[in-house]
Amino acid sequence: MNLQTILSTSRTQCAVQCNSKKRILEIISQLAAENNRDIESDTVLAALMHRERMGSTGIGNGIAIPHGRLANLDRVMAIVVTSEPAIDFDAIDDKPVDIFFALLVPEDQAEGHLQVLAGVAGKLADKERVKLIRKAQSSDDIMQALA
Repeated sequence: MNLQTILSTSRTQCAVQCNSKKRILEIISQLAAENNRDIESDTVLAALMHRERMGSTGIGNGIAIPHGRLANLDRVMAIVVTSEPAIDFDAIDDKPVDIFFALLVPEDQAEGHLQVLAGVAGKLADKERVKLIRKAQSSDDIMQALA
């Protein structure tokens, strides 16, 4: 999976100062809306919060993959944010999370949504890649780590 087709430096941020699950999702929502005039940050936040109410998207090892479906989206969009410090995200391993790889998908692409999730989870299973993301000092560093 080539993540450069769904991610850009304008949708990444490093070492965001944050202390709550809701606030990190707000930051992700704002980044998404700033980079797509067809979506509103409130709509993105509602989709992400709806998914989190079904169960945390914290997959363990300090990583979460928040995701949601949006009606006004025409293609898959990714947002990557790292936080400092790591925050409680109700992850499966009960460890705090500092890498957030958010996915927004068109409402009508259920099958594609699952394939993208699987591809991202596979990339984030690479411990060396995760170390590089954690060390990232810029959006370019994040993009290189995911290349």
